[in-house]
Amino acid sequence: MEKLAVVKKKEEKKCDLKMQIDQYYSVEFSVNGPSVPHQFKLWNIPPTPMCLLVKEDSDVLRGLKVGDTVKMKYYPADSAFPSDYLDTAIRHIGKNDQVRFKNHYLVGLEIVEGQEQRSTH
Repeated sequence: MEKLAVVKKKEEKKCDLKMQIDQYYSVEFSVNGPSVPHQFKLWNIPPTPMCLLVKEDSDVLRGLKVGDTVKMKYYPADSAFPSDYLDTAIRHIGKNDQVRFKNHYLVGLEIVEGQEQRSTH
């Protein structure tokens, strides 16, 4: 009975991640204090369901660590909706081995549940 509950919970989490990926197009955030914000397109590059592509020599990459939680401004795929400020955990940082994205790292993201705040600006 418990095994079925674990499988169902994993399926629900995958569904939630898919909805997040489809709902948002890009994110904006600052690292290392209040500085110029950086904006990145959200990607779904398996095995990382929601990630950023960051150049290997970027200041952003040096300012992020796995386990960090960063307040990010999420821009919706549909511009008729307002942006959202969401606490986001950095789950993975790794070199991308695809030729198409040579010299980039994948930064895996996960929106921390229960922290959603709607923006009105």
